Amino acid sequence: MSHPHDLADILIRIVASVAWTFIGVLIFYLGVRFYDRLDPIDYKAEIEKGNLAAAIKLGAVVLGIAAIAIAAIVT
Repeated sequence: MSHPHDLADILIRIVASVAWTFIGVLIFYLGVRFYDRLDPIDYKAEIEKGNLAAAIKLGAVVLGIAAIAIAAIVT
């Protein structure tokens, strides 16, 4: 039989995980939007035209922003 404190601890950890996930997604989204505002290139249009360089650059930017978001949450 589990103790009530164990159940409360599990629920607290679940809520914390959901909250940190939301914060991570928010940081990532804001980072991508900020980069999109700074760079005048329309990457969606360029990728649709088949511009592989634009796709690679955007992929690298997304990975970099994800790394920054993860580092901000972990520390």
